[in-house]
Amino acid sequence: MKEHNKVVLITGANSGIGLELTKNLLLQGWEVAALIRSDFPNEQPIIIDALKKNHLRVYKADLADFSSLRNALDEIKKSETKIDMLFNNAGVSFAEYKHSKQGRELHFEVNTLVPFIITMELKELLLKGQNKTIINTSSNSLLFLKQFDLNTIINPKTPFKKLIGPYANSKLALSLWTNGIAPELSSEGIKIRSVCPGPNKTRLTKGKGMPSYILLIRNLMFTPPSKGASRLYDAAFNNEITGIFINKGKETAIKLSGHEEEVLNRLYDIYKNEFLVL
Repeated sequence: MKEHNKVVLITGANSGIGLELTKNLLLQGWEVAALIRSDFPNEQPIIIDALKKNHLRVYKADLADFSSLRNALDEIKKSETKIDMLFNNAGVSFAEYKHSKQGRELHFEVNTLVPFIITMELKELLLKGQNKTIINTSSNSLLFLKQFDLNTIINPKTPFKKLIGPYANSKLALSLWTNGIAPELSSEGIKIRSVCPGPNKTRLTKGKGMPSYILLIRNLMFTPPSKGASRLYDAAFNNEITGIFINKGKETAIKLSGHEEEVLNRLYDIYKNEFLVL
């Protein structure tokens, strides 16, 4: 691997928005480190070519399993010399509450906590890169929430709601910690933003976690995943402000701000007392 080549790490790189972003960056000459659970589709010429040339490197993990994630992150730290840009793009949306191997609700675990762990673990590689930028894939569903209770998100007691339940809450918590950690990362030269890619025709938006009215309008009103990928790309390359939430290409206020420190403290606690002691 040539040192001057730029390296981007993308989670969820093998489908939907992540796959479109991967192909786009490969076409521009970037090398992509993909942190994924399952294989890339085998009919995409650019993917096949990049794998052969080692411009696309695959690290496999079940993101909801700390042991699996730990092994993959260790492999990344041994194999990559730097990371110029990080896209925490992988996310989940279910039709019911599910729990991780660690015992927490799965939307929180994958959508909120895991991007934080990946950021902490790969920060040293980012500091060796050039762009030093982190993009967290969020959702404008967070704008429809009326209240925020972190304990309920981690260990829910209320009836399940599709889209504006644990999914929206986990994305809100993601954008809150993105905002909260920005000053600390900025002091080290790293920028971080959370971004809504908009409604796209992906596996997630046709799944059982979507309300029936969403499924009815999806084919008519949702855009191809390349649109969502372009929004993540623009947020990474065409915006210099750190800590912000970007929706429809614009900095957008989070109405339920004020919980940043609470979320960060809880994430740090889980990271230090569970993940680092594996």
